[in-house]
Amino acid sequence: MAYTYDYPHPAVTVDIVIFTVEAGDLKVLLVKRAQEPYRDRWALPGGFIRLDESLRRAAWRELKEETGVAAGFLEQIGAFGRPDRDPRERVISVAYFALLPRDRLTIQPASDAKDARLVNVDELPELAVDHARMLRYARERLKDKAGDPSIVLQLMPEEFTLSELQRVFELILGCALDKRNFRKRADLLTRIEPTGETRQDGPHRPAKLYRIR
Repeated sequence: MAYTYDYPHPAVTVDIVIFTVEAGDLKVLLVKRAQEPYRDRWALPGGFIRLDESLRRAAWRELKEETGVAAGFLEQIGAFGRPDRDPRERVISVAYFALLPRDRLTIQPASDAKDARLVNVDELPELAVDHARMLRYARERLKDKAGDPSIVLQLMPEEFTLSELQRVFELILGCALDKRNFRKRADLLTRIEPTGETRQDGPHRPAKLYRIR
């Protein structure tokens, strides 16, 4: 049966914010657009949903197609729908974010992306559409979740030192933490365990290595 409607339908897209930590910095995965509008501008990976897929499946597909990255859990952070946000047509975008350790990110730009790379969240280029606004929302959501160690631990590699773990918390919260108080957090220490190995970094004594329980 054919249907007609009194009102035009807007298009729907998904955009994905992938956070990771690399070389002591909080970074986000960006793609360089290969097509107009915003050709050669950096943007979050994403694209239009298909009629036969859910929003989350569309986000997984677009992320994989444009960057080669396979994400597990994606959390929705909101919908963005200002009438003038996309010059092509009336487009509403549903944004997701995820946290991945750097050693699980194998980036391979494809589809309509000319390039894909990790960029320091404090040194961003001018982003396409309203993706800078999406990224700000995602950073606030991440900061709100820093009270749950299980969330922050998603950014950690297989083995890490307590100093590296503290650095990740500081990157998310945007402030320095007292070393002694940080290491007294019982809710954190119950989620990690020593590996029995150490790592030598510089002239200091070797640091103990930990892993997630």
